Amino acid sequence: MARHFRPPFNLCPSPGVLLPGARGERHSTAGMASMEENFPRGGIQKKPTETTGKKAKPKFEQDNLFDVHHEEQTQKRKRSEGDHRKQKKFKADIKAPAKDIAISIEPLTIKELCEGMLFLGCIKEVTVFELVISLPNGLTGFVPVTHISDAYSELLSKQVTQGELLEDLNSLSDLYSPGMLVRCIVTSVEKSADGRRSIKLSINPKSVNKGLSASALTSGMLLSGFVSSVEDHGYLIDIGVSGTHAFLPHQKAQNYIKAVKRGSDLKIGQSLNCVIEEVKNEGRVVRLSADRSEVAASIATEQQNWTLSNLLPGLVVKAQVQKVAPLGISLTFLSSFTGIVDFMHVDPEKSTNYSPNQMVKACILSTHPTSKVVRLTLRQAFLHPGGSPNQLSNDRIGAVVEESTVKAFYKQFGAVFQLDDGMLAFARPKHLSKTRKSFKPAAFKAGCKHKCRIIDYSLMDEMCIVSLKHQIIEARFLRYEDIHTGDVVQGKVLSLKPIGMQVKVTDGIKGLVPSMHLADVILKQPEKKYNVGDEVRCRVLECNPAEKKLFLTLKKTLVQSKLPVLSSYEDAEPGLITHGFVVCAREFGCIVKFYNDVKGLVPKNELSSEPISCPDKVFHDGQVVKVMVLKCEPQQERLLLSFRLSSRTVPEGRSECIPKKKQQVKYQIGEMVDVEVLKKNENGLEVSILEDGGNVIAWLPTVHLSDFVANSKLLWHCLQEGDVLPRVMCLSDKGDRIILCRKSAVISAVQEEQVVRSFSEIQPGVLLIGYVRKVMPFGVFVEFPFGVTGLAPKVSMSDKFVTDTKDHFVVGQTVIAKVMSIDEEKQRVLLSLKVSECSSGDSAAESFSLLNQYFKEVEEIRNLLRRREESGLARCVCELVPGKELQLVVQDVMEDGSALFSGSCVRGLTVTATRYHLGGKNVVPGEKAKGLVLHVDAITSKVYVSLREELLKKRAKQRLTKNSQHPAIVQHIAEEFAIVSLLDSGRLAAIPIASHFNDTFRFDSEKLKVGQRIYATLKMVKANDLGVLLAVQDPAKKNAFVRDRKESETALEETLAAAVKHSLSLGDIVTGTVKSVKPTHVTVAIDDKLTGSIHASRILDEVPIHSFPTYTLKAGQKVTARVIGGRDVNTHRYLPITHPHFTRSIPELSIRPSEIEGEVETMRDDTREKLGPYNTGQTVTCFVRKYNTLKNWLEVEVTPDVRGRVPRLLLSLNTKVLKHPEKNFKNGQALSATVTGTDATETNLFLSLTGIQSLEPGTITVGMVAKMIPHIGLTITLPGGKAGKVSIFHLSDKYTESPLSDFKIGKVVRCYILSNENGKIQLSLRQSRLNPRNSRKVEDVEITCIKDVKKGQLVRGYVKSVTPSGVFFGLSASLLGRILFQNVSPYFVQKHSLYEKYLPEGKLLTAKVLDVNKKENHVELSLLPEDTEMPSVLPESLGLPRCGAEEEKREEDNKEKKEEVKMKRKQRRVNSESEQETKPKKRKFSPADENDSGIEVYYREEEDGDQEEEAAKKKSKIRKCGEVPRLQVSAGFTWDEDMNALEVPVLNQKEESSESEEEEENLQSKKKQTKKEKELEKQKKEKELCKLEAALMDPSRQPQSADDFDRLVLSSPNSSILWLQYMAFHLQATEIEKARAVAERALKTICFREEQEKLNVWVALLNLENMYGTEETLMKVFERAVQYNEPLKVFQHLCDIYASSEKYKQAEELYHTMLRRFRQEKSVWLKYASFLLKQGQTEATHRLLERALKALPTKEHVDVISRFAQLEFRFGDPEHAKALFESTLNSYPKRTDIWSIYMDIMIKQGSQKEIRDIFERVIHLNLAPKKMKFFFKRYLDYEKKYGTTETVMAVKTAALEYVEAKSSLADT
Repeated sequence: MARHFRPPFNLCPSPGVLLPGARGERHSTAGMASMEENFPRGGIQKKPTETTGKKAKPKFEQDNLFDVHHEEQTQKRKRSEGDHRKQKKFKADIKAPAKDIAISIEPLTIKELCEGMLFLGCIKEVTVFELVISLPNGLTGFVPVTHISDAYSELLSKQVTQGELLEDLNSLSDLYSPGMLVRCIVTSVEKSADGRRSIKLSINPKSVNKGLSASALTSGMLLSGFVSSVEDHGYLIDIGVSGTHAFLPHQKAQNYIKAVKRGSDLKIGQSLNCVIEEVKNEGRVVRLSADRSEVAASIATEQQNWTLSNLLPGLVVKAQVQKVAPLGISLTFLSSFTGIVDFMHVDPEKSTNYSPNQMVKACILSTHPTSKVVRLTLRQAFLHPGGSPNQLSNDRIGAVVEESTVKAFYKQFGAVFQLDDGMLAFARPKHLSKTRKSFKPAAFKAGCKHKCRIIDYSLMDEMCIVSLKHQIIEARFLRYEDIHTGDVVQGKVLSLKPIGMQVKVTDGIKGLVPSMHLADVILKQPEKKYNVGDEVRCRVLECNPAEKKLFLTLKKTLVQSKLPVLSSYEDAEPGLITHGFVVCAREFGCIVKFYNDVKGLVPKNELSSEPISCPDKVFHDGQVVKVMVLKCEPQQERLLLSFRLSSRTVPEGRSECIPKKKQQVKYQIGEMVDVEVLKKNENGLEVSILEDGGNVIAWLPTVHLSDFVANSKLLWHCLQEGDVLPRVMCLSDKGDRIILCRKSAVISAVQEEQVVRSFSEIQPGVLLIGYVRKVMPFGVFVEFPFGVTGLAPKVSMSDKFVTDTKDHFVVGQTVIAKVMSIDEEKQRVLLSLKVSECSSGDSAAESFSLLNQYFKEVEEIRNLLRRREESGLARCVCELVPGKELQLVVQDVMEDGSALFSGSCVRGLTVTATRYHLGGKNVVPGEKAKGLVLHVDAITSKVYVSLREELLKKRAKQRLTKNSQHPAIVQHIAEEFAIVSLLDSGRLAAIPIASHFNDTFRFDSEKLKVGQRIYATLKMVKANDLGVLLAVQDPAKKNAFVRDRKESETALEETLAAAVKHSLSLGDIVTGTVKSVKPTHVTVAIDDKLTGSIHASRILDEVPIHSFPTYTLKAGQKVTARVIGGRDVNTHRYLPITHPHFTRSIPELSIRPSEIEGEVETMRDDTREKLGPYNTGQTVTCFVRKYNTLKNWLEVEVTPDVRGRVPRLLLSLNTKVLKHPEKNFKNGQALSATVTGTDATETNLFLSLTGIQSLEPGTITVGMVAKMIPHIGLTITLPGGKAGKVSIFHLSDKYTESPLSDFKIGKVVRCYILSNENGKIQLSLRQSRLNPRNSRKVEDVEITCIKDVKKGQLVRGYVKSVTPSGVFFGLSASLLGRILFQNVSPYFVQKHSLYEKYLPEGKLLTAKVLDVNKKENHVELSLLPEDTEMPSVLPESLGLPRCGAEEEKREEDNKEKKEEVKMKRKQRRVNSESEQETKPKKRKFSPADENDSGIEVYYREEEDGDQEEEAAKKKSKIRKCGEVPRLQVSAGFTWDEDMNALEVPVLNQKEESSESEEEEENLQSKKKQTKKEKELEKQKKEKELCKLEAALMDPSRQPQSADDFDRLVLSSPNSSILWLQYMAFHLQATEIEKARAVAERALKTICFREEQEKLNVWVALLNLENMYGTEETLMKVFERAVQYNEPLKVFQHLCDIYASSEKYKQAEELYHTMLRRFRQEKSVWLKYASFLLKQGQTEATHRLLERALKALPTKEHVDVISRFAQLEFRFGDPEHAKALFESTLNSYPKRTDIWSIYMDIMIKQGSQKEIRDIFERVIHLNLAPKKMKFFFKRYLDYEKKYGTTETVMAVKTAALEYVEAKSSLADT
């Protein structure tokens, strides 16, 4: 039968073929020499061999790095110096010219690094969590704190779990210092998002010395180790060699301890260089010495048996120069190894003095795990182990060197310079010029001078790293050390995180802007302000170069501050004034922070000149403040500060010391102030507030100068510095300055309380005055006073179709908006700006009020100009008004027919008349004319005039009446109005263009045109100061939108109408008409002008609860009412009848029958008097006003002047009602409430809808979750503000794994009060307490005391803690039980950390009560499976030894394994002459060792049987010698066994070496030979040639060159194993392209019928591309492979390749593709399940099973479930696997195959009780006798092995009973 191989999942270029284990170790083979010998790289240690009568012939080794042969001679022979000729037989191997050597000897680059590469490194920096390591050739790596040593990692873990500092654990800075040399191994080379590579290293001796074994240790070896423990007579040293104990005596360490000066003892985790003094017990015990002189003198020798696989960096060797090349030197050392020295590691003093064959001392720098390239250094600092390289002074880094001389230039690698102090420096190519194109090689000839900057120092190269780039030389910051506190820096946003924003200052410097410092105010959504890549200007708050931490601020005030920077307590001199930021505001004052974490206190009395009772309400965290230092104590780090910046206390100086917050307190929104213009900016005015002596600066934006855009521009244009603007309103105070507003409509809205102060006050349907904040393509954002913002979407912007939003509104424009809807969760408001919805319906009145206001503002601007003293243009503009006649002279006539004029009265102005206004006159320049002024534009200094006769002719004055209609002609159109002339009188009038603030857009057809005839209705019959009448376009004559008044009239209109002086007094009876009905009040029109209000409480005498009294009235209904009070128009406060403003108030009415007929109760003005009649416990009727979602209370009105609040928890006892209270209480609804008290200010009643709550034990109430404490329980807020606690044992009647998962903060719950003692309330949420009648069975009964616990009882609870004395287990809030460790698990556990891992705090478990000690209140418990019948808390997968009977089983298993190993060794024994071979590794069948080359042995349990059969056939089969095998890929492919099964003898290498040595000697003595000697030599050569030819013809000869392989593949073209060996040969020399070419040749050569052979090559090629290619090349090969092979196999192989190379993401994506493409293939689902379980994704596997069952046919289901269960047992959750088996067997009890599998697995993993239960179930099944016999036999075998004599007898009895039952059944 054909042999089965596994395809190469991981092609590794190790010496020898592509072998999984080949990492330089020699593997035994059957008939094949070690892999090192097959494909020698140099590095196999020569061993002395014993021979009799014949000289020992040394082995011949070839080093492929330079393709040059090195041949060993015997000691008696001399080395030939003159022989450079090579024999023909090695022609194929000696092709390497000097060019190849030059290419090979080159500096190391990061691209050449790979995992497993060993380095000698030098510690550059030591931080808290890592070591920064300098590597050769300017590279840098990082060693995490977890990769120091195993002992140190254990201490770290212990400290983390215990949560307290350990004395034994020293910080890295205590153990290491810069300049120490360490051996390290590359663990990974990671690529970051910006393309940079990061080298992760480990100095753990387990990794560094993994090539060493106990048997390889010899005295004299220099090893690196770490102190793992301190003993009485010395130290145990961890050298990373398994099975070896290394001891360092005290006397051998004293010398080193004194030198390092780190205390009197070595510390755990400390690194040492040690020399082996003595090796005992075959390497199991080693004695070391750390004596400095011994270490320094140590040198690696051939006797120490070093091999390429265990060669360590840091070893000093004697070497011989082989070749000197431009880029370095090649050396040979330790007899046969070859290494290279690049130009950076040649000794600078002898750099030109090296010659071939020269002996030198060298130190190994690095070894490559795959290519086996060894790099060395000749620098003196490294030639004495234990020393350290020369260091550079810290201040030298960053220095600019004006003249550095080029010493050498290397095109690919850079240039070497000599600095001004003689030191050598190196610059990489990218640092030689700004760009590649600008690079000029001619400028870098030896001797050229350049300016450069030292950017770093490479300790391992003893060279400075320099840059010639101009931007680096001129850079302000190069390192963290260059940055100082208070520096202002430019940066680029890298990322936004919850803790703040990461900013890149330069390439190597990153800083963090904490979230508090992103702006002057705290940003809730910083991502809206900052984007990744944005340039930002920051200031340095703190810089810590040692930890490479940089903290920045973006607070504008701090960045722009000119005040001194306070960065230390020493700088804080009394009287210093500086900027800081508040970090804490409490009742005692404010804590202010400065730079470098300097903090100070501002006491309460220094916060302001006026007392501040609650600083936390006035000041907020992060606020920038200006402070003065009062006192400082630097030693104690105490700093006393003040916000009162002046020491003067007199009132005159008060203005100087007003802090920013005082301004906020003083200038509230809505406050009116007078201001003086300080400065005009493009967007507004900087002004000072006159009330405060002009010291407070504020900002008045241009758009806020007026409601009208035209007037805003005009006023800004006319204002000058020093002008005073009266009555400007404070709009907001954001950041540093106050924002002011002069919009009259906005001011009126704020003063008349027609505003919303917060989001909670907004109600749909209300009209609000605001201003446009932003115009977006999708709509308009409108802002209202007090900061509320809403969006008017495009569809709600206008009654007309909106094409472009910018055509309708501009930023800053005043608008009236109607609230359409609100989203309380997202706090969003949707608005409408449609005129039809936002106007009152009286368009004429609205448009006239706009026009009137516009002209009032224009008049104010003219008065401002008139007040100016200077006469000139401004005065001239003021004198010109519409209607004034001017004497003009025609200056010019334009092409469009218009004319320009001049005149003495219009000097400096442009006077123009359009063609229409010339009235058909043909005017010529110089002609005099009379003109009538139509309009004056002050901004452009233009005067528009008309020469038309109908306007100029004198007419008799007519008496005009108000509201009279007149035909008119449009004469001129301005921005906000049009000038018309009345036809009958010739008078000029102004009509508004817009009918409403929102009426901003009209189509061309709707626009007014000059000459158009319209009808105007006069509104003012006297001309104003601007000379025009005011009129409106007659609505009857135009299509204006008019609508009837709706119910949703704004309060603005009502109050405007109501604020009319009246003569009503208390008790007057009035009649009126209901105007509008609101939820809590009704508006009544008493007469045309006066409006009154009826409160909901004043409508009915007896109000039915839950009714809506106001809705009993209808709009238009006549009512008779009585005056009971009055309300102030502005403040809405209720006024007493004696109040002087009562006559201007809104009358408050009542229509209650009792009040109309009886006496009127006077409404009280004093709040306390109002609330006086209400006592606690009293029941009142109230009316819902609204639910306040922010404060979580219901606002109600009791009477017109008394309001109340009902807290959420007092609204109802029903949790459903409390969940959404806003939906259950409607505005205006009448409710019955109980008074519980008044608020702190005594202005509101506190009410309850559920009565006064009792918190007695046993009562049920409602509460709200306030706090969730993991593993403890909940804190619940109760009605009345008290808090109660709920233990996790009282959350439910059934305990769960995550008891708090069903709760969240704010959730309303019903609670049962357990106890209320000393103010501490204990609650329960158990349903058995809340609903004792309806509750279901209680699964976890309450345990109140120890009496509730009985011995033998099973109880559930939560793990409390794991202590040295056992596991403490919570049974209730008051009772703990203890579980001794022997009762926790049936396994023997050495590390108690395992218990902490698998028994975390809060884990839910079932335990059995073993003992109850009621006296001492102790409960002993057990978690053992036999007690609880639950699985063990420690999983079987941990492989822990069982206590008791299981140990015997383990011993038997071990014996069997040892026998198997012996058998395998016999099979693999090699016919090699070498006596001392490394022992073959014990191979696990599944999965492969992690330290393997990456080729795992893939194993599927379902194919067990097949593999065993195949293995048996392989053993029995005798293969013919010389027959080349073919690869077969099936379940597994183990390179070791099957490759080694090739019985191909090896050419005797000793003979070969001997011949080459004799040849060398012959050549040496050629001149001295006689004729006879020559004849003898000729015969000898003939014999040798014959021997060589015979060897070449020998079919068992091992290939040693490409030619050899070519011959082999010609003879066996279809053997994939030969092709793979050929590929490996090339990969071994790192010739990737040649390996690819071989693969392509193989695919073309192998016969198309040999599908398996071709597939093997495809898989090898996929492996090659995965390791050495790119993702793109891999995909190309994969696509081709799918085309030429069975696709499923190719997919499966690539998945395995990805998994073995840890590319899990790609593997997962490929599996998803497979599931779509091969959904009917069972193997795909199983393979993916195995992959997921290995990743630990058990939940995903469960979901996958469901999908598999849906996709696969029903007949496959049982098999699939069984396979999934087997996989779950091996890799996943055993409990889930059992459940799968159980459910399957319940459905298919007669499937004996499933029973059998289940038994096998449970015997391996389950407890004896579980296994016996299964057997008992099986033997009672009704199956065929043959099957029953099989199960009885298995049961008996099991009991014989694990049971007792009684159990064996029980099985036999059961079998006998079964036979008897069957026979009796047959008889009947």
